[in-house]
Amino acid sequence: YAVESQIRHHGLDAAQAMVSIAPADPTQATVTTSQILTAIDEHASTTALILLPGVQYYTGQFFDIEIITAHAHSHGIIIGWDLAHAVGNVELLLHDWDVDFAVWCSYKYLNCGPGAIGGLFVHENHSRVDKKAIEDGHEGYRPRLSGWWGGDKATRFQMGSQFIPIPGAAGFQVGNPCALAICPLLASLEIFALASMSAVRSKSIMLTGYLEELLRRSNLRATADGTDELYWIITPSGITERGAQLSIRLRSGLLEGVLVELEEQGVVVDERKPDVIRVAPAPLYNTFSEVWDFVAIFESACTKANNSKATDSQGSGALGGTEDKGWSLIK
Repeated sequence: YAVESQIRHHGLDAAQAMVSIAPADPTQATVTTSQILTAIDEHASTTALILLPGVQYYTGQFFDIEIITAHAHSHGIIIGWDLAHAVGNVELLLHDWDVDFAVWCSYKYLNCGPGAIGGLFVHENHSRVDKKAIEDGHEGYRPRLSGWWGGDKATRFQMGSQFIPIPGAAGFQVGNPCALAICPLLASLEIFALASMSAVRSKSIMLTGYLEELLRRSNLRATADGTDELYWIITPSGITERGAQLSIRLRSGLLEGVLVELEEQGVVVDERKPDVIRVAPAPLYNTFSEVWDFVAIFESACTKANNSKATDSQGSGALGGTEDKGWSLIK
């Protein structure tokens, strides 16, 4: 809807002006690189901008930013990346990959909490400032929504009518950030600097790999009664195709019961209704023993939820008639 609002702002119809890419196989949750490249080829002549997630929030899929960006540029198309689930999670070489721009929040893997400051990357190809051109009456910089906080610090307090932006992404700022909101971000970035992103990513690969291995070995993936598995992983298995997150799809009807049990055991995960939980061991502070403990608790939660579902189904069927409504309320 954010993209749709921009489309409407420019007087266009979102149904005609926006192309969405969905999984080609309805039984799968991920989108392949080749599928994205094909979509770009098909719509290149009418495309003004491509906007994609670096890591897809629902599945945890890590897209090949470098390859996709290069393909967009081969058609002369500007491409931007939403890195909300990628920053602090995977290594990013935005300048080297020739990314035009990228945006992200800092309340997820950067640990800053809701309402924290967002981030912006703008490639130097789009953020240069020619002060001489500006003095000669030309614009001298790429058009943008100009704000005082993005203005040249040397002349900012002269309060003149001419806007001269700071070179780089800083020149795209509009208003000054909240000082209190800066504090957790600075504290978090100091920790990342001490650890290094390469070390964080290295541990993350091992930690999430260990989580995947334990989940795939579980007996609950092939239940004794011969029915479908109680859960399965929808995140890609390749380490270059994911970050820390594993998205787990539960058998229909188990989500609520599993979440209740996890909460009672002090485990924090994220739910995506109707049947997916997102599990993301954070390498800065989660341990391998915690991953082991989680899987044990998760298996128990799945078993309890499945047994409870079976019992409830039998009970509600036995009641029947007008009593069925009352039983539903009790449940």
